[in-house]
Amino acid sequence: QVQLVESGGGSVQAGGSLRLSCAASADTYGSMYMGWFRQAPGKEREGVAVIYAGGDSIYYTDSVKGRFTISQGNAKNTVYLQMNRLKPEDTAMYSCAATIFPPGLHCSGAYCFPRIGDFIYWGPGTQVTVSS
Repeated sequence: QVQLVESGGGSVQAGGSLRLSCAASADTYGSMYMGWFRQAPGKEREGVAVIYAGGDSIYYTDSVKGRFTISQGNAKNTVYLQMNRLKPEDTAMYSCAATIFPPGLHCSGAYCFPRIGDFIYWGPGTQVTVSS
C-alpha cells in the first residue's frame, strides 16, 4: 500500500507563490504516475498537473499553464508543484495522487488530461487559500 503525504499549503495574497510537496511512502516512484488535483468548496475535483513516470509527459489544466510547474524531486518518491502568480480562484484543497498504471486520457477537443478516476492512491490534501 502506497501512502502519500502533502505539505506546503498555506495562505497567501494574490500574486504570491507557494510550493507543494508530495512524498510517497514506498520507493515505487520509478514506475508511478503522479499528479496534483484540487477541489474548491461546492465544486468537483479537478486535475491541476500530472507528470508521468520518468517525466516524459506532463499535463496541466489550462487555468494554471504558465503559472504552475510540476516536477520530480531528487528522491524517487517526491513530486513538487510550484505555484506562482496565485489567484483567488486557485483557492482549494490540493491533493496528491498516484497510480502504477498509465492513466487514460480524457479529451475535449484538442485538450487532454489524465483521468482522475485512474489514480489509485491519494493523499489527505493540503489547503491553499489565496486572498485578493
